[in-house]
Amino acid sequence: MPFETPLSLCGPLRQPQQMLADQEYSGHSSIHDDSKAEELGFRAGPIEGPTHFSQFVPLLTHLWGNAWFERGCFSSHFQNMVVEGESVRAFVELPEQGATRARAWAEKEDGTPVLEASASIGPDHGPTLLEQRMERLRPPEQLVILSDLHVGMTGAEDEPVRMDPDQHMGNLYPFTLNQKLEKITEGSPWYADGSASPWGRPVIPLEMVSVLAEYSSPKAAFPVKHPVIGLFADQEIRMVDGPLFVGEDYLLRREIVALSESKRTESYWVRTRIFDASGQTLKAEMLLNHATLKHSYPHYDAERTAG
Repeated sequence: MPFETPLSLCGPLRQPQQMLADQEYSGHSSIHDDSKAEELGFRAGPIEGPTHFSQFVPLLTHLWGNAWFERGCFSSHFQNMVVEGESVRAFVELPEQGATRARAWAEKEDGTPVLEASASIGPDHGPTLLEQRMERLRPPEQLVILSDLHVGMTGAEDEPVRMDPDQHMGNLYPFTLNQKLEKITEGSPWYADGSASPWGRPVIPLEMVSVLAEYSSPKAAFPVKHPVIGLFADQEIRMVDGPLFVGEDYLLRREIVALSESKRTESYWVRTRIFDASGQTLKAEMLLNHATLKHSYPHYDAERTAG
């Protein structure tokens, strides 16, 4: 080629819809509730970060075909919140021919960054964006909300999960897959019609892998202090032997792989491994940075001082 100019694929502007306004955990509303968000200093309840992942799937399928659903990894750092009514566009930089990794990002209509990400095809992904970010984490100075957690801590039990089309996904996700498919930004017959899917089964959408993986998360019983408000700051979803299917039984195992701190948050990074129902075959993984807002915990200052 006579030029070295980097080129990118971009999707259309979309307006993702809020489906977590009624989310509840630990007996209180979440940051996705407008009044709770305003109480914490945000202008409105944000769209959940993984919602934006759907906008990338057509672009990544264009690059890598069905392999994206089987061995793809999307590793994302969320930069700015999006509220309902705002428009977002997804971008993926075109990799060189034969390359298995690409840079990706999303922007609001005015150019405000929403997220940055790496997208790759396995099994050799190289260091993902979040693996690189984790390498740069500094040890936290003094944890309060997360003082009882430690790296290497695992969930209290194995968690059997599944996602059926009309299954209500609990207080954390107060909707069904079918309700999501009515509002998803990038619909596909592969998500609902097994006869249309290359695998003969309906596929769980990328953004709903987060729902599957977090559906049973209270069973992990990680000793996070409450009441506290949290948000997703970083998230990686990796298919190992994908895709994941609607109506299929899976087994989840969780482990805390990092702890970190910023001026406003304390974070625990959890790797959730998704196995087949027997617990023998690894199907997918999710790495999630749960960032807890320090000022949302009413005893934060007193406990830190008592230290």
